[in-house]
Amino acid sequence: MQTKILFLLLWLGTLLIQAQSSTTENLDINLSTVKYPFDVHFMNLRVQDQELKMAYMDIKPETPNRKTVVLLHGKNFNGAYWETTIKELVKNGFRVIVPDQIGFGKSTKPRHFQYSFQQLARNTKTLLDSLGVNQTVVLGHSMGGMLATRFALMFPETTEKLILENPIGLEDYKQMVPYQPVDWWYKNELAQNYDKIKQYQLVFYYDNHWKPEYDKWVNLLAGWTLNPDYPLIAWNAALTFDMIFTQPVVQDFPLVKCPTLLIIGTRDRTALGKALAKPEVQKTMGLYNELGKKTQQKIPNAQLVELDNVGHLPHIEAFDRFVHPLLDFLKKTE
Repeated sequence: MQTKILFLLLWLGTLLIQAQSSTTENLDINLSTVKYPFDVHFMNLRVQDQELKMAYMDIKPETPNRKTVVLLHGKNFNGAYWETTIKELVKNGFRVIVPDQIGFGKSTKPRHFQYSFQQLARNTKTLLDSLGVNQTVVLGHSMGGMLATRFALMFPETTEKLILENPIGLEDYKQMVPYQPVDWWYKNELAQNYDKIKQYQLVFYYDNHWKPEYDKWVNLLAGWTLNPDYPLIAWNAALTFDMIFTQPVVQDFPLVKCPTLLIIGTRDRTALGKALAKPEVQKTMGLYNELGKKTQQKIPNAQLVELDNVGHLPHIEAFDRFVHPLLDFLKKTE
């Protein structure tokens, strides 16, 4: 009887794996078969002695309020996941610009690139200059929060307001996690597959609260692992891991000058490299129910909105609760 049950479980497991493989599409390096919610444009960049293309969406409202919002994606995402946020902002009169950073989404994945938040911020500023945007609100999620912070520090005259949605980097990972070289991260990325990607997001992003609509974001990453060009994608991912660990922004939060809003899902437990830290240190990492308050105290003129029982992606997991404080902050006059 036990043998039959074991055989049945193995058979069901095989069916599940086959079902998943049939729904995960082999995606090329530039996501050419993936349709974004709005038209995608490309800007040519001459950076680090090479020609690159930076993909972006630029959505203009029918009734403009003369305000612009730039949305900066996280490390495991691209501009497409901002769809509902874009629609709501445009409906309220905002022009919305959504880049895919170099190394992400539909943008170029260079074979050789010295990644830094300063370089990505300068690329973003170059894009805004090309579009004639002199002032903007900058909203960054996850890794995009680190980039948004660096952008605000480098270009204070351009940054009207700063919004950080569950940003990583609210703690200095290099003080908590043993350093690993880029080659280590590259090897780790090469080993990725659908199950590993989903398990990571399940545990850290959603604190074991999964919904079927989250699968699409797993499939985008998993689809890359099926492509022959995946080693180049993995190499860029390894370089950006190194950027996050070696270029903290937490020490510069007191230097932010513009009005700032923190939107924090308190169930979030994202902490890069957590598994590499000592067990006693792991327990202290990624506690967003504490990190939001600590960060508010560091940033002058910062407001904090905590979303209880929400994880790493409030704009995906709890859009209504995310968008109302966002719009209130955007419409508030100083």
